[in-house]
This record gives sequence, structure tokens and C-alpha cells, in this order.
Amino acid sequence: MMMIDPHVHMTSRTTDDYEKLRNAGVVAIIEPSFWLGQPRTEVGSFKDYFSSLIGWERFRASQFGIKHYCTIGLNSKEANNEALAERVMELLPLYLCKEGVVGVGEIGYDDQTAAEDKYFRLQIELAKEMQLPIQVHTPHRDKKKGTSRSMDVCEEHKVDMSMVVIDHNNEETVKEVLDRGCWAAFTIYPATKMGNERLVEIVKQYGSERIMVNSAADWGKSDALAVPKTAALMLEKGLSTLDVERVCYRNALDAFGRSGKMQESDWITSVDQRNRFEGNSILRGGQEPVVEESNIIR
Repeated sequence: MMMIDPHVHMTSRTTDDYEKLRNAGVVAIIEPSFWLGQPRTEVGSFKDYFSSLIGWERFRASQFGIKHYCTIGLNSKEANNEALAERVMELLPLYLCKEGVVGVGEIGYDDQTAAEDKYFRLQIELAKEMQLPIQVHTPHRDKKKGTSRSMDVCEEHKVDMSMVVIDHNNEETVKEVLDRGCWAAFTIYPATKMGNERLVEIVKQYGSERIMVNSAADWGKSDALAVPKTAALMLEKGLSTLDVERVCYRNALDAFGRSGKMQESDWITSVDQRNRFEGNSILRGGQEPVVEESNIIR
């Protein structure tokens, strides 16, 4: 079974994770831009980070037969530094038009401040202008209120709600998200927040339409294999292959495919680890490169 992880921060992961994902059947990933654990202080650091998402990280994934996409945006935590945020907003249109950028994200609320609201709205308008999906980060605190508010704002801006992916859902938010016509994404963390056992029960209750699962794996305690593990558990718990295929593959493709930059034909790749990106290789001294012609994962 082919799978997509539609929210994973591979910049924070090692090549071992790429190998494990490939071996588990993951054919594509989407990496949302996010904060680095501490605030950036210069606009140039955003520029370099966005460039790495469309450059080096895209290359690194390809060396393991995985197609890398990303979403680009000013994250909610750093929207509160307004002087810096204004300059980041000037950068965004330059990157949103690039190959492999399939949405504006992850954006939304953290502490639900006035500044966060301002830049959320500006980026919604930018997404509309660029005809890109919107990937919404829902707050970890006061989640239900923040989730409702995020969708209220999208509706105020007359967004086609089928272009909105609401992320980090739980049992309190999922019904409203689906009722409003958005895509409901669930992040699976080890032992905290939304676990895959709970996700199985949600799919049993609400069905598999417009529901997707991701790992959001980053520099914290997280699991890059959350999507394959959830797929296996869904089958073990008696959910149909169709339900698993939707939640772990098809819905992500349908949602972000609306960007016009993501399609199944992208999965047909060849792997040649002799290649380099700006002179750099994923290999280290003496390692043998993998070369696979016409690699097609079924």
C-alpha cells in the first residue's frame, strides 16, 4: 500500500528516517514550514530556511525514492514579532510559486493574539491569490475555540472550504471541521495528544472521507513512521482497505493536489545516490551509492 505523510518536518530528521519511510511504503511527504524551537531574529534566516525546503530537502528525499513537497508560510508563533513578520510577508510570494510548494502553511493561531490574527488573514488572502490550499495549525491551548475561530476567519474571507486543511484535530473538533467542509488532519504523537488507537475510533464513527493522518515528526519526541503504523493498526482493527487508503494516502493527494503541483505520476522515480546537490552528497566516505532505474512503488 502506498502512503503519504502530509505533515512531517524532515529538516529535523536523519537519513535513517527517509530509509524507514521508503521501506514502509511512503511515496511522498509534505513538509510545512514551521519554527525552529527558538525564534528567528533575521529575515535572512527565513529566506535560507524556505530555500532549503525547495532545494536541499527536496533533493535529500529524492535520494531515497520519496517525493518531497512543502507548504510555505509565516508560522503563528513568529507572527507576533511584527517587525520581522512584515519582512517575511514580502518573501512569501517569491516562494509560493516554486515547484513542489503545494500550499500556504502551516498558519493560524498559537496564543490567538491580534498579531497572529492579522498575519493569518493576510496569508489567507495570499493563498486565494495564488490558488493554493491552506494548511491550518490549530492551537495546542484552547483548541476547540481556536479551531472554530480559524474556520470563521476562512469563511469571512470567502475561502472555498474544500481548500482548507485543518490540522492537529481531536475528538472535540472533528465534527465541526467536517461539517464545515474542510479536510480534517490528525497528528499522531507517541503516548501524547492524538494516538492512533483514538484515530481508529474516529474513523469508525465519522468514516474516512476528508480525514487524513500525519506524524508532524520534528526535533521533539515524535515518530516519523506514525502513518504506516496507523495504517497497520486500522487494518488490524477491522477497517477496510478503502478506509486505510483514503486516510493514509488518497485524501492527502486530493487535498494538496488542488495546488496543481502534486500528482500520482510523480511517484515514478529513479534513485541515483551518485548525484549531488550543489556539490553535496547524502553519502559519507566509502559508502556505496544506491542506483535504481525506473523505481515504481506499488
